[in-house]
Amino acid sequence: MYFPTGRSAAGHQWVALPSRRWLAVALAVLAAVLAAVGGLVLTGCAAPQNAEAQPVAELTGDFFTHDPALVAGEDGQPWFVYSTGNGEVADGNIQLRRSSDGVNWEYAGEVWQEKPAWLTVAVPGVDNLWAPELYQHDGTWYLYYSASTFGKNLSVIALATNTTLDPADPAYEWVDQGQVISSKGERFNAIDPAIAEDGNGTPWMTFGSFWTGLQMVELEWPTGLRAGTEQPLTIADRKAPPNAIEAPYLLPHDGAFYLFFSRDFCCQGLESTYNIAVGKSDKITGPYLDGNGVPLLKGGGGTPLLGSDGGRVGPGGQSISGNTLAFHYYAKDLDGAFRLGLAELEWKDGWPAVSWGNVR
Repeated sequence: MYFPTGRSAAGHQWVALPSRRWLAVALAVLAAVLAAVGGLVLTGCAAPQNAEAQPVAELTGDFFTHDPALVAGEDGQPWFVYSTGNGEVADGNIQLRRSSDGVNWEYAGEVWQEKPAWLTVAVPGVDNLWAPELYQHDGTWYLYYSASTFGKNLSVIALATNTTLDPADPAYEWVDQGQVISSKGERFNAIDPAIAEDGNGTPWMTFGSFWTGLQMVELEWPTGLRAGTEQPLTIADRKAPPNAIEAPYLLPHDGAFYLFFSRDFCCQGLESTYNIAVGKSDKITGPYLDGNGVPLLKGGGGTPLLGSDGGRVGPGGQSISGNTLAFHYYAKDLDGAFRLGLAELEWKDGWPAVSWGNVR
């Protein structure tokens, strides 16, 4: 996914206002006390009965991420977001942030202080590294990421491995595993990787940005590298220049495979037109159709999932952990800076949905 150069807003601190939910609860308690002591009744002060209608907690701390790869904490474990780097910090390496609850975030450093030297040879002029993906298999974390330059398809997807995501763990060390795929001289663009396994446990990597659309190649465990040298399989294509589709993410769910993707234009602040859509298939290799039965390979299609809304502009660059969707968007109240958004997916009639009212 294309990412603008220059300083990020990382490091700014934001404090959420007290939740209206707690105010409603306090008023309900007050109403009960007054009714008990004086027979008074306060109308309209009781907490709403539908918990789903309550405002979600706003994110606090350092949530300035672009192209977030989310790992949601379970059973009290910490949350992590790895994201696109900033060329002015740590040689542009992938950044990471940590949270104890998925609400308050803190900056936790970068994957490396210097890029692997082979990247600057493979992609001359590469600055910040883009659009990471995190996938765990058999006790190993696989970190896929992109090395590219803006507007060109001389790109590579590379891999590093680790046994932990937490830089506070003594075992924390990302080990460079080299190149997964290059698009030098190819019809596609090798950025924006995402991993999913089919029903047999075979891993597949989706990727792609503009050019000839979204692609897929088979991988193998335990290396996490390509299983063969066949040409990638195209799984979505808008069929018209500039083919503004990218950032695929595959989610197996209830026996089907869902292809989430970002379309239109990122990285223009409040002028961005980015939005998230989805297709569905019975097989990991497709064909993928939208909710109206339109194939994603036929130039159109894609069931809308989330678009711009008022001062929240250009959502995209998504990943999913558990049932939590992560993405970035550009915020009017932050003068167009990008930031992290998190929301729980809702499922109805075999399709995912999300609303801005559920985004924190």
